[in-house]
Amino acid sequence: MAISKQQKEELVAQYKKWVESSDGLVLAHYHNLSVKDISNLRKEIRESGGEFHVIKNTLAKRAFEESGREWKEGVFNGPTALGVSYENPSGLAKALKNFAKEHGTIEIKSGYLAERLVTVEEINALADLPSMDEMRAKLLSTIAAPASKLVRTLAEPGRQVAAVLKSYSEQAAA
Repeated sequence: MAISKQQKEELVAQYKKWVESSDGLVLAHYHNLSVKDISNLRKEIRESGGEFHVIKNTLAKRAFEESGREWKEGVFNGPTALGVSYENPSGLAKALKNFAKEHGTIEIKSGYLAERLVTVEEINALADLPSMDEMRAKLLSTIAAPASKLVRTLAEPGRQVAAVLKSYSEQAAA
């Protein structure tokens, strides 16, 4: 089904908006995806603060050009989908990597992280990282650990004195 020039311009504008407003992008090749599978993948990506869209290659190239973004040769060949992350790029990468591992119907081609072109290996490494909330919790516990140890260390002499006094009073009472 042919689409009009106006519809093409609207699609390019939409693609450009996704490209320019995202924290992370993943371009993927897909094949043999059922509607149920793609709906499940979209749901998982949505839960991590992202979106997953099937795109038209020629129009996507134009949107990338207008946004000043490069792409690897061969990325816009065959059925292509665009994963867009607005707040959690590692969640997007994790969802796509897990889906690709389970179903084998998606192949990650390339991506962008903070306006920088990244390789498949970098996307896979990003997928292996903990989420931002997990990293914040680890950082907070790392920062808080010395402070709590200091409090325990400062309180210890008082506890020792109290134990000696208690022991002394028990001996005197006996």
